Amino acid sequence: MYTRFTASQSVEIVVPEQPVPIQHYLRQPQRLVKALVDPSRIEQLDCESFRLKIRPLSFMTLNIQPTADLKVWTEPNGTVNLRSVACEILGLDYINQRFELNLQGHLAPYQHQNITLLKGKADLEVKVELPFPLNMTPQPIVETTGNGLLKSVLVTIKQRLLHQLLTDYRSWVNDNQNQLPVTSYQLPVSEA
Repeated sequence: MYTRFTASQSVEIVVPEQPVPIQHYLRQPQRLVKALVDPSRIEQLDCESFRLKIRPLSFMTLNIQPTADLKVWTEPNGTVNLRSVACEILGLDYINQRFELNLQGHLAPYQHQNITLLKGKADLEVKVELPFPLNMTPQPIVETTGNGLLKSVLVTIKQRLLHQLLTDYRSWVNDNQNQLPVTSYQLPVSEA
């Protein structure tokens, strides 16, 4: 029997004004992925696909190390989308054959009272058939533990995004300021 775990995390970032709009930066998925995750844990597969090696995780008596293949693409308005397309659990064939990971997320620029905001959300779902004796553990304990683990993964990514994204954006603007045309964008107006 499969057990399902879920977690969601939202983020809102105030973007300090720079000479080059953040929409130019967001059109480079590899930069955003490196802002989300330690670059030593990423392998770029093609221009929109990345393999992410997640830090080893402990779940009850199991130690697992998932990898996830992610597709990251940008829409014309600057919205960045992320979706998992494959996953693997390294070193545990039983779990690997009975494991599904679903990650979807987006990050979009908005205008609110002349301030640019980035608003985003990530939803993470895992379905797994637990081995004996974990399958004998009461379901509420298993679900609470699993949901907490997924939430901690998303919180870690959120904290890195909050710290790294604007730092990398400023660095990128400084490196590319004279090479990019400055284009006027009409951003959606935030209802907040």
